[in-house]
Amino acid sequence: VKSLCRSAEELRKKFPNISIEFIIIDIGSPQSDLDKIISFFPKQFKIKLKPLNINKLKYLPKTIDKNNERIERNMSTTMASIHESFVLAKNCRDLVYFVEDDYIHKPEALTEMVFSYEKFSSIFQEELILLSTDYPYLYKKLENSNILIGENFHWRTVRESLLTFMTSKKMIEKHYEKLIDMSMNESNPFEKNLHKIYEDEICLSPLPSLSIHCANINSVFG
Repeated sequence: VKSLCRSAEELRKKFPNISIEFIIIDIGSPQSDLDKIISFFPKQFKIKLKPLNINKLKYLPKTIDKNNERIERNMSTTMASIHESFVLAKNCRDLVYFVEDDYIHKPEALTEMVFSYEKFSSIFQEELILLSTDYPYLYKKLENSNILIGENFHWRTVRESLLTFMTSKKMIEKHYEKLIDMSMNESNPFEKNLHKIYEDEICLSPLPSLSIHCANINSVFG
């Protein structure tokens, strides 16, 4: 959260009139944790807290049977928060940045992303998807990439990502059914619908990375 706030402050220096709003979607955290999270945000930013109660949802995400009730329940809460984020994104006015809770951003991350989005969408006359992370796992395949120059970073075309990405309200509306289906019906991989979208839309990741994904998983990348 602190890294995002620093990055947002740098963004506002470049775009003094930009409107920035943070929406925190939470399921089941203690109030003390939520108070601590809120305290990290400078007063100049709009902040909304959207708590969800998994036991009072009008819908129940369908997870893959893993023969482990705890894992399946955790996945259900994750999917519920993802679903809520897509619903809320339809009400945004311009760009929306979906951020999972385990990313640390460089101070220049949001500035580079907004400048580059503006540049690339003007060049191609299309809406697009920007990632903040240059994921190491994307280098396990021998695939062609187009390399573009953004504001201060290079960017390359990719066909896969996780769920941290920037796009526009128009793009959300265009692919809303696929996004909602992804949040309601677990696939393997989970981001399968997102990857289908990338078959028709431009998705770019930065070179080098603008954020680091701090997932602690059993992976060759740590």
